[in-house]
Amino acid sequence: MLAASVLWGTTGTAATFAPAVGPLAIGAVAMGLGGLLQAVTAARPIARDRAALRARRGLVLLGAVAVAAYPLAFYTSMRLAGVAVGTVVSIGSAPPAAALVERLVDRRRLTARWSAGAGLGLLGVVLLCVAEAARAHQGAGAGSGSGAATVLGVGLGLVAGVTYAVYSWAAHRLISGGTASRAAMGAVFGLGGLLLLPVLVVTGAPLLASWSHAAVGAYMALVPMFAGYVLFGRGLARVTATTATTLSLLEPAVAAVLAVVVVGERLPALGWAGVALVVGCLAVLTAPARPVRRPARAVRPSCGAPPVPSGRPVNGDVGPAPVALGREPPE
Repeated sequence: MLAASVLWGTTGTAATFAPAVGPLAIGAVAMGLGGLLQAVTAARPIARDRAALRARRGLVLLGAVAVAAYPLAFYTSMRLAGVAVGTVVSIGSAPPAAALVERLVDRRRLTARWSAGAGLGLLGVVLLCVAEAARAHQGAGAGSGSGAATVLGVGLGLVAGVTYAVYSWAAHRLISGGTASRAAMGAVFGLGGLLLLPVLVVTGAPLLASWSHAAVGAYMALVPMFAGYVLFGRGLARVTATTATTLSLLEPAVAAVLAVVVVGERLPALGWAGVALVVGCLAVLTAPARPVRRPARAVRPSCGAPPVPSGRPVNGDVGPAPVALGREPPE
């Protein structure tokens, strides 16, 4: 999950090398071609699990529609509201949205550990947003964008966060139901890529205007989207959608650091404090959890032997199952 977030964090820096390409074209080429490539490379797993995918075609379609909507909303949000605001609204709203979906549909309760980690991460992303917005304000002057455009950008950022949570939950639901990770991701993202092809045909002409633009499009499709979501799918086999979307809060921190190192931008002290809080969030969520020990309870054998504490294995009992990171068992 963290490796995927690092790859996603490079998209903003890559997009600066193709300023003439619109947000719809960037989103369509990144998620569209990246999704189709996932489907092609996962053809065999998809064929093996085709019966399971067909039986849950509604879930596959829901995830695919969310995959198609996410990049269009995300990149347009950044164009209208600014990179800082668009990113923080899109990425920051995904963990609460995923938590709400899992609470309503899967009846999962959130742990105190997830709440603490998510709180640190969201605060860090907000500080990054404030720092980036202040820097952009000083560089471009006040009133560079209309209020209506900013409001629309924030609204699209919320759409991006919700769709990100939905396709993460749909893919996790397929994987936890027995579908192979590559088959689930290939089916969901491949179908989503097909839905994005008409958008790419209509808006993608600037990608062919120069070799640099074409190189940016190829990079976005192959590295952050294809490779990143392959890693993301493997992570979804181990953690819930809520934890996955929370770990992706690393993305804006990576983007901010790359903007300093590669693009030459300056990050104020408030921004570095936000990066530190995001790192703290990741430390809370990824640190090994101590095994939960139940209080010993005497079990009296029927043959009159001394009581045996129930916390120790008896007759092959291996004790309570471990609790997955960032969640509690369903009610």
